[in-house]
Amino acid sequence: MPPSGGSPLLWTWLLHALYCSGPARSSPSPSSPAGRCSPSEYLSTRTQRCSPCGKHEVKSPEGLRCICAAGLIGTGQAHPAEDCKACSPRQPASLWESAFLDSSFLACNSSCNLTACQLLANTVILNAFSLETRAFDLYTKAKGQNLPELFYRRPEMSPGRAVPQFLSWKGSKIGLKVVKYDIRGHFLGWEDVKGGTLQLCTDRQSVLDAAFSFGTSYHQSCRVQVSDLLRRVPEPTLYELFLEFPDDQGNLWLWPVPVANPRLRLGDHAALNSQPLRRFFLVDGLSGRTGNLASPPASVTLAVDLLLSIYLPTSSPGDQPPFLLTVKYARQESTAITQVSFAVAYSQIPEASQQVTVIALAVLGSLAALYALLKTSSWVRRSRLQNIGLVVIIKFFAFFAGSLANAFFGVTLGIGIYWLIAFKGQQFSAVGVTLPPAGSQLETNFIIYLSCAFGLKALDLLHLLITQLTISIFLIDWERPREKPALRAAPGGQRVASSVSIWRTFLVANEWNEIQTHRKLNPLLQLVAVLLLLEVVGLKHLASRDLTVNLHPGPDSYVAAWSPILRFGISASLWMAVAIVQMVFSVGVYERFVEDKIHQFVDLCSLSNVSIFILMHRCYGFYIHGRSVHGQADVGMDAMYACLRREEEDLCPLRGLEPNSEIQTFEVLLTDRVRQLYDKITQPFTEVPGGKRCRPDVHEQRLKSYYTLNRFLSSFLEHAYRDMDYVVKDKFFLEQVLDMEFQELGDMSVLYNDDRALFSRTLFYNNELALLLFDTLLFSVVDLGAQDFVLAAISTFLVQKVVEMVRNALGRRNLAAKTLVEKRFLI
Repeated sequence: MPPSGGSPLLWTWLLHALYCSGPARSSPSPSSPAGRCSPSEYLSTRTQRCSPCGKHEVKSPEGLRCICAAGLIGTGQAHPAEDCKACSPRQPASLWESAFLDSSFLACNSSCNLTACQLLANTVILNAFSLETRAFDLYTKAKGQNLPELFYRRPEMSPGRAVPQFLSWKGSKIGLKVVKYDIRGHFLGWEDVKGGTLQLCTDRQSVLDAAFSFGTSYHQSCRVQVSDLLRRVPEPTLYELFLEFPDDQGNLWLWPVPVANPRLRLGDHAALNSQPLRRFFLVDGLSGRTGNLASPPASVTLAVDLLLSIYLPTSSPGDQPPFLLTVKYARQESTAITQVSFAVAYSQIPEASQQVTVIALAVLGSLAALYALLKTSSWVRRSRLQNIGLVVIIKFFAFFAGSLANAFFGVTLGIGIYWLIAFKGQQFSAVGVTLPPAGSQLETNFIIYLSCAFGLKALDLLHLLITQLTISIFLIDWERPREKPALRAAPGGQRVASSVSIWRTFLVANEWNEIQTHRKLNPLLQLVAVLLLLEVVGLKHLASRDLTVNLHPGPDSYVAAWSPILRFGISASLWMAVAIVQMVFSVGVYERFVEDKIHQFVDLCSLSNVSIFILMHRCYGFYIHGRSVHGQADVGMDAMYACLRREEEDLCPLRGLEPNSEIQTFEVLLTDRVRQLYDKITQPFTEVPGGKRCRPDVHEQRLKSYYTLNRFLSSFLEHAYRDMDYVVKDKFFLEQVLDMEFQELGDMSVLYNDDRALFSRTLFYNNELALLLFDTLLFSVVDLGAQDFVLAAISTFLVQKVVEMVRNALGRRNLAAKTLVEKRFLI
């Protein structure tokens, strides 16, 4: 503060020599952005042209405006030193302000003193937490022509307005430049923004430079000692940030990058809320000094968090500026250790993509509900239910969960593949699309959709297991005794064992038990192949938040953070691709030329003279006709070979149920009367669980029921009951597509010809899509939480094994209970 006595003009003249000395009067170098303009012209960042300065004006040192010529008095009136006390009721905020604030105000206001005006503006910026300061009060009252602006106030300079249409990139570096001033207001020159220019963390140069590779979402955070930062930056340096980019003709343009300080309290200056700053600093150890300016500071103000936000498309970002630097300051003790960070984030107006997602979900969700209604209607018809009860409602929600899970999966997979192609495919084109920012509403919605898909698919899998584990199944033995009836009374009420061997039935039951969890693809091979492509080939690196496509980045390369959308897109698409290849090979090659377990099982039934009758719903199921065309199957090896030769030479009838037909598999739709009689016969089966000891009379009753059911079903299939007969027909095409029956049954059961082995719906084999989607979603959800494909693969493998073990164990128990085959024979 100037002394109270003496001439104000004399004091102003003395300060003039101090503030106008040194580099403040230097001109921009020819290599600077404004160097192409003549000495009497400045570069306008609004028009991008060299504009002439007025009379008695010269170009400023940085070359971006005009200032009054040296030695001329400004338009403001000189204030006596004692009058400066009345300029603001607030006291100086620091020792630095006490020494230089008022004097800089006087020098800037009363003379053509550029350096004093710069010092005054810098002092305002150093008050990073409030504008209710003496420095800002003096700044608003200063009238000096050379006073720099602190805010982007003019409409033509408002962020996001009048942006050049060619402000775009093609995967290149972001050309940022800064104008540097020291705290005393001296112009230090232009500097290209490189890795460590604005970053307080230290790292390899290649890592730091990655922040300014266009399209790379960057984040660098570290803990630093405040005293180390003071040694690196002993006095504050003030920056103004600009973007340098070429137009279509290769001419370099400058565009100012506004600065936002969210922790700046405006107080009575709320009108400045929407006006970003021009200047910022990184480290201020000057304002916290007490006693004298040479003493160590008690506190240090740091830019602990810098965020460079880029809004796409940069040529028309809307109300947002194409580039915005957000600086968050914090005051720390000089001996403290603090966390600092620097980040670059890209944003885009999400309305279009979000609208498409909502429309897709609405359409697919409606189709899922319609499909669930059709499935429920079909289940009600197949179960012969007359009224809608709680069971029907539960069944509807079970079907709806499965179909809605497919809808969510389709939407999330589409989102992942879209962003993978749209974002990563911009290496050689203008970058106009960016990923949804981390934590944004789009990304949050995506995670919700994926979680819903997994939860609903888990319910769908549970419904599938319950349906398969509660089927009714019976093995019909067509073999007849050669000399005596299968079961006859003996003296004393004892029954004589049948002469027909049970081993054929045990063999068929054991083979059925083995194929219960047989699948079209190999789950272990699926996991290994996907993991190999992701980890070894390196396709996982396509999920990084940058435009690079480097499958094997070097140890010195910066690896951007993972995007959950891209991570799901690449993993799920690979999972589906590998699955499709496996199924095409399995169905088209392996089953055709090596082994087809499903059709081999049908052949085994024919050779064993055993048919299988399955009821998946109350009155709907499947029938595998295994009656031997040779009449007997309980024969020796020579007789069996002779029968097979006769069959090869077409010397015996065809294997089909009907004459001259080869169709052995059917869909069965029973009348309610047949089902009631079936339940009445099988009632003793459920009295004692299979595999447990029971009283001899109960065991005899169950054995009697077994033979009774065998005779009933074999007689039913031979058309022995006129009041419970059936017909064999083909389904209509639409019935096959919708998996429904439109024709009324009447009093006749129906066996629909089936050449697609649909009985495998009661096995894992024909439910591959549901199992595949569950595995894919499980793998993706685990990776979503752990960000580790290896852990996701291990978790998926363990869950697959648990599901397989549960299906095997409970399916084996159900098979033993429904067929009376002891579990010890099911190996």
